[in-house]
Amino acid sequence: MPALPLDEAGKYVAGAYVVFVALLLIYVAIMAVRIDRMREELSELADLAEKRSKDAANGANDEVAGGSAEPAATMAPSPRGSGREAEQPREVF
Repeated sequence: MPALPLDEAGKYVAGAYVVFVALLLIYVAIMAVRIDRMREELSELADLAEKRSKDAANGANDEVAGGSAEPAATMAPSPRGSGREAEQPREVF
């Protein structure tokens, strides 16, 4: 004999499925936000790398022409969020 009659247990099983699906949707939403943020940061880094390579190419052309080139200013993206991005990486054992 089951601990709960089947007519009462159905409500709990349905409730458990609802909670599971809700948690799954929350997890997917959090991952989507993280991926979007990472995509933005990668885009910023690609733009920065492209700018630096153009500046380096222009600097090499200026030196060949006899002019002096100023070093490119470094621009680091500002940290967003809770500041976890700025933490030092931890070793994984």
